[in-house]
Amino acid sequence: MRRSKHALKLLPPQVVEVEDLSHEAQGIARLDGRAVFIDGALPGETVEIQLLQKRKGVQEARLIQVLKPSLDRVDPKCEHYAMCGGCVEQHLTPETQIAFKQDQLIENFTRIAKVDVPLVLQPLQGHVWNYRRRARLGARWVSQKGRTLVGFRERNDNKLADIRRCEVLQEPLASLVDPLGLMLSKLSVRDKVPQVEAAVADNVTALVVRVLDDPNEQDIKTLNEFRMEHGVQIYLQRHGYDTIVPLHGESALPLQYVLPQFQLKFEFLPNDFIQVNAELNQRMVALALQLLDINKTDYVLDLFCGLGNFSLPMAQQAAQVLGIEGEITLVERARHNARLNHLTNVEFMVANLFEEHKDSPFAKRVFNKVLLDPPRAGAREILPVIAKCGAQRVVYISCHPGTLARDAGILVHELGYSLKSAGVLDMFPHTAHVESVAVFER
Repeated sequence: MRRSKHALKLLPPQVVEVEDLSHEAQGIARLDGRAVFIDGALPGETVEIQLLQKRKGVQEARLIQVLKPSLDRVDPKCEHYAMCGGCVEQHLTPETQIAFKQDQLIENFTRIAKVDVPLVLQPLQGHVWNYRRRARLGARWVSQKGRTLVGFRERNDNKLADIRRCEVLQEPLASLVDPLGLMLSKLSVRDKVPQVEAAVADNVTALVVRVLDDPNEQDIKTLNEFRMEHGVQIYLQRHGYDTIVPLHGESALPLQYVLPQFQLKFEFLPNDFIQVNAELNQRMVALALQLLDINKTDYVLDLFCGLGNFSLPMAQQAAQVLGIEGEITLVERARHNARLNHLTNVEFMVANLFEEHKDSPFAKRVFNKVLLDPPRAGAREILPVIAKCGAQRVVYISCHPGTLARDAGILVHELGYSLKSAGVLDMFPHTAHVESVAVFER
């Protein structure tokens, strides 16, 4: 393992017992009564460490060697795992990863919301390798190496990790990391390419190459040759998202994904938000509808609806669905997808859901069921509208257990709901991200 430049050179290595795992999947030990956070260490292990410089008052340490390993420790599949910051839990069995996330979810409900979970749902799991269909990959020309690096940041560093493939990216993207870096190295603007956004659709893989300067004719030729050789679509982004254009003009295919159990097709642009894990998304949508128990008499409000990922399946089973989203381009995509699937009992509105909406027109309508899938910031501002609209059942999909627990506390202690069940969704295997679902009723 590499020696960190931040190591406290005057202090000798120390042996500690690891007691717990942090929310960032760092082992937690104690020295002189103070917590020390150790990348790569697991509870129950005896490890040798080197203390690092404190960051924001937090004492971290570098793992030198594991003297007594945990029974839950496994060999990481990725050869770049020790260096790359894209994953932090590959040294932990998938079963233990999901148990750790489930414990974290329940602990957040208890500590933050002051609410017990009456029923812990069975974890929703799928394949743990090659699952990620969306990624923002950093790119950087490194003259000392004579090549462009493509991938994720190093652990605890702003540098790009020197990787050649990625075991969590969906194919063909997983195998394109090295060829993509080699191709970018040939460009005249190779030092003006800071990132590549990638989306593996069901019908084609799209790469959005961010360029800070205009590529020349030879660059365009190089990009086109790569596109044809690997069967991908390439887009160039000169400034903001509104400047993204396909390299091959009108011949670019609309990106698509399907929810086969609902026979629904969705079209999206390469920069649109979609759930990163296609398999888990299909299972999550089915679970959400099951937990909502939708029937033909239901009026459903879908908050943070995006491009209709939940709205359209719900419209197949409900009387009426209203989807609300703050980004107008996603609302336009949702409307397009409703037309594409011949659904007429669903409508979409644009509204900033991080503002109060007690006097907004949609807040005065009646809905008996609500689904919400907010970003990490949660949904605190819109919760009063949920209560005001008369919703008897609420299904909350969350990508941050802390804000879910905060909002659960508001729903339960201020708005008259009770928590019925909650569980984790393994949307991001081998990372510390916790996706979860909770059901509330009143």
